Amino acid sequence: MNFQRRTPSLLSAEALAELLSGQENDRLLFLSAKASPAAIAEGLVSLANAHGGVAVVGVTKTGKLQAANEPDQMQERAVQAGLLADPPLILPAPQIVEVDDTPVVVVQVPPGLPHIYSVQGRYLTRTAGQSRPLTTPELRRLLFDRADAGFENGLVENATLDDLDRGQIRRYLETIQAGPQEDVGQLLVSRGCVVRQNDGDDYSPTVAGILLFGRAPQQFFRSAEIVCMRYPGPEMGDEFVRQEIGGPLGDQIRQAEAFVVGNMRRDMRIAGIVREEVNEYPVAVVREAIVNAVAHRDYSIRGEGIRLLMFSDRLEVYSPGRLPGHVTLENLLDERYSRNEAIVAVLSDLGYIERLGYGIDRMIAAMAGLGLPDPEFVETAAGFQVTLRAAGDSLATPHPQQAAAPPPAAFSLLNERQERALAFLQQQGRITNSDYQQLVPDVSAETIRRDLADLVEQNLLIRIGSKRATYYILK
Repeated sequence: MNFQRRTPSLLSAEALAELLSGQENDRLLFLSAKASPAAIAEGLVSLANAHGGVAVVGVTKTGKLQAANEPDQMQERAVQAGLLADPPLILPAPQIVEVDDTPVVVVQVPPGLPHIYSVQGRYLTRTAGQSRPLTTPELRRLLFDRADAGFENGLVENATLDDLDRGQIRRYLETIQAGPQEDVGQLLVSRGCVVRQNDGDDYSPTVAGILLFGRAPQQFFRSAEIVCMRYPGPEMGDEFVRQEIGGPLGDQIRQAEAFVVGNMRRDMRIAGIVREEVNEYPVAVVREAIVNAVAHRDYSIRGEGIRLLMFSDRLEVYSPGRLPGHVTLENLLDERYSRNEAIVAVLSDLGYIERLGYGIDRMIAAMAGLGLPDPEFVETAAGFQVTLRAAGDSLATPHPQQAAAPPPAAFSLLNERQERALAFLQQQGRITNSDYQQLVPDVSAETIRRDLADLVEQNLLIRIGSKRATYYILK
């Protein structure tokens, strides 16, 4: 198999050279270029049952490079090793890295994988730089810690390969740069998206496969959707913009991000001699909150989807399912655990998430960098919620709490009719085409339509409803 993609989580030659200058430890494993798939599997399983880490194939036990390595063969054996584990290890694709003109293969094992893995009936872990069998108390504890997993690996009743979208799969193969001779079935098995039936050429899609690549995932999982709502005030009310987003998970992420970007406030500020746009929320933070909700929700919970609610002062993203495994609010920044390792792996391949990333850390840093409050994380009785607080009424001022009204510059491009419409909205809360016609009776219906559309385009109004039921509210 040929997986030579480039993602942010891949190791550079410099970082790998630094690792090789040290010694093996609980998170670092050196393997010979001639190591068999079974030997590699033992090392990967020991890392997976411990705290994750990195396995380097093509070096001696002291980290010295081995000459005349055959990287493609080493890479293929590393892929085979993941499939020898029980259950199969779903890992970032093995990476070929050249150090001093010598190729080696790097396999990264993320921390917090959801299963307990064995190879040839042996449950291994890694301590003091050595792989060893788990003791009975260790195995019992690991079973307790990792009990919250497995739903995504189940088969979907009445689903067949025809329920997978070939276009989605083709785009995925292009993204990971799979070679033309790639065994697509075997690749999807390694990614936990299909299961081979009866040791033959028949495959059945898993829950993860349907959610990631399904033609109509909601046919099987009606709650696997994102419900987006935008309210004009700080509380829920009768006036709102609503969008229900279904389809494969990657499409859901893109559409939910577009909903937020299209409904968040924007302003302009002057930085030196440059005029730049300021968003109500950092787009990268919004994306991270959406991706985390999609990647880590509990899809076994029926009757409730992800909720994305926008208010005048905050954005809330709620995901069904409490924090998984050993992760708590207290250790959220330090611990890692994947409830849906197959979904996380594919979303990582597609560039939505760093497989070994620290998204929450980045969210906090990005909000702080713009002078915004830290994200708020709350575990509810049946789910997990992230809240982002907005800057205030004016986005351009460095002290938003002091801004009582938008700066005059915000209205510099408005005509007199539009200013009258905004004044009407301040008093009445909403405006229709008929209301506008009464304010400016001497203009045509087409001019009224253009004026209101321009106010929406300038990010001042939100359009609600359609045709005769259309009305507008302040954004």
